[in-house]
Amino acid sequence: MEKITIEISNLSKKYKNTFAVKSMSFKISKGQTIGLLGPNGCGKSTTIGMLLGLIKPTTGNVIINGKNMENSRTTLLQKMNFISPYIELPKKLTIEENLKVYGTMYGVKDLNNKIIELMEMLKLIEFKKIKTGELSSGQKNRVSLAKALINDPEILLLDEPTASLDPDVGDYVRNIIEKFSSNKQKVILIASHNMNEVERLCDEVMMMKNGEIIDKGKSVDLISKHGRKNLEEVFLKIVRENNAIL
Repeated sequence: MEKITIEISNLSKKYKNTFAVKSMSFKISKGQTIGLLGPNGCGKSTTIGMLLGLIKPTTGNVIINGKNMENSRTTLLQKMNFISPYIELPKKLTIEENLKVYGTMYGVKDLNNKIIELMEMLKLIEFKKIKTGELSSGQKNRVSLAKALINDPEILLLDEPTASLDPDVGDYVRNIIEKFSSNKQKVILIASHNMNEVERLCDEVMMMKNGEIIDKGKSVDLISKHGRKNLEEVFLKIVRENNAIL
């Protein structure tokens, strides 16, 4: 039987009279890397916020490892981590200090060696004594990824993981994510605008528009279904459709 790690049921978030996310349902099993695609404002970041328990749903449930996020958030978050372009790390702490703080919060064993391993992997060693607020946007992005991997999470939620990175570093970071996903006990959800990134990293894709999932499947199947040459063309077709449901 398929072991479900994340199960979302009829999840909605409403602000005043507007739905940021509407009636969303999906399941993700261990070993899967899923892409969440959609234009700005379609509800991707709100969805990730609800998965983390940072945003309280208006309706619906987030069930992770069989437990409701609302009731078991502290326990569940020990096995999760994330990157978000909307949440910055403490600017007055150095890279090394930031990783020590977060590693301690997660109770990481052999923390000093873990920090060195991550800084070497993400090419941050030479910047370790620099305050995070003084780093370039690309360097901050890599520190955020180091933070996201500090506890070797079972569930990794990535919101625009290679934003602000030049092509070479972006490719290097994708290699790291790819290597992390090779452990089939992990679950990764990636919200991204980079179609090549999603095609490369994700087993399946969920397309969002106006707070709803309007199509999903493997990249090759979506490309074939919509009669397009690549995932970017599928994305543009869906975004430009007048109707919310295809």
